[in-house]
Amino acid sequence: MFESPADELIRVVDQSAPELRAIDGARAGSKPKPDVWSVKEILGHLIDSASNNHQRFVRAQLSAELTIPDYEQNRWVSSQDYQSRPWGELIDLWVHYNHHLAHVIRRIPDAAAGVPCRLGKNEPITLTALVQHYLGHVRHHLEQIEQRLAS
Repeated sequence: MFESPADELIRVVDQSAPELRAIDGARAGSKPKPDVWSVKEILGHLIDSASNNHQRFVRAQLSAELTIPDYEQNRWVSSQDYQSRPWGELIDLWVHYNHHLAHVIRRIPDAAAGVPCRLGKNEPITLTALVQHYLGHVRHHLEQIEQRLAS
């Protein structure tokens, strides 16, 4: 059941990695406005998302239902100061973390697919829906990076 989303995650990450590596580090760190994330910070947010979803995917398999706080994305990005990190290292971390997540997703047992997951105050969704949401989230922010660089 989870082979297809895992394969899709690998495909999206592996297709995006060379495109991200082609971006100059200074350009990746350029902020269009002080209160708008740079490309580095967007990728940092995707690293945070991988980290948070890693916890969710594993914990949901270990319980009948999962309730976990949502995360404060702006504070996470700010506290980790992705702006000061080398661009290539951010890309490597994001690629490797998502390859591991694909492995984790492949190992989710079918019996856990319907586990209800409540993130913060949101309505619960199944673990299957959570995995699909993660893929959509990754695609959304990769498109955001592409649009940022095109402008």
